[in-house]
Amino acid sequence: MTSATTLPAFKRILLKLSGEVLMGNQSYGIDTDFVASLAAEVKAAKDTGLELCLVIGGGNIFRGMAGAAKGMDRAQADYMGMLATIMNALAMQSALEKLGVDTRVQSAIQMDAVCEPVIRRRAERHLQKGRVVIFAAGVGAPYFTTDSGAALRAAEMRCDALFKGTSVDGVYNADPKKDPAARRYDTIDYDTVLAANLQVMDASAVALCRDNAIPIVVFSIREQGNLAQVLAGRGTQTIVKKEC
Repeated sequence: MTSATTLPAFKRILLKLSGEVLMGNQSYGIDTDFVASLAAEVKAAKDTGLELCLVIGGGNIFRGMAGAAKGMDRAQADYMGMLATIMNALAMQSALEKLGVDTRVQSAIQMDAVCEPVIRRRAERHLQKGRVVIFAAGVGAPYFTTDSGAALRAAEMRCDALFKGTSVDGVYNADPKKDPAARRYDTIDYDTVLAANLQVMDASAVALCRDNAIPIVVFSIREQGNLAQVLAGRGTQTIVKKEC
């Protein structure tokens, strides 16, 4: 569980960020300063020659399941959550373009005035031209999380890995915020994650990555410079992959 793990060289990755990360130290919404620092991390990763896709959650603005728990219609609440992801995608696009990074937002809910629809071949062309592509609105249907959307886009775009940037530095056998004895895995296989319900991503997302042999790299995005460290094989992370 504690031995060092070296990542292979990747050509194309999908970076999944939770919406809560965009809050920075706020309790709600978008912290533009923190988004700017995240954009700098993304630019640094792209400058290594990586082709980059992004998916950003919407929990900093609205979470569909939370709305449903308070009595809202689940499908309606999920659509509201999808709109929140589009807001986050546009915020990240603005921050990246201020740094000179060409970026395109593609939404699974058609919204032509502000972004492109999801078209795989067009996204492929953007990546070939060195642009960052941000996929928004999940899979475009209720009852699916943005984790599932990230796994779907990673498979669709033939990404070498799915990087999940969260508030913790990997996958633990218990909640490290509640259990000081919780141990972090360096590597773990998909089936163990599913069987133990370790909450890395939702089960459908993990299964989709498993079925398409896409490793999931879980790391903390809140530590400045950590994405570059992880990509270079020096950072702290957990790799979810097929059992060796």
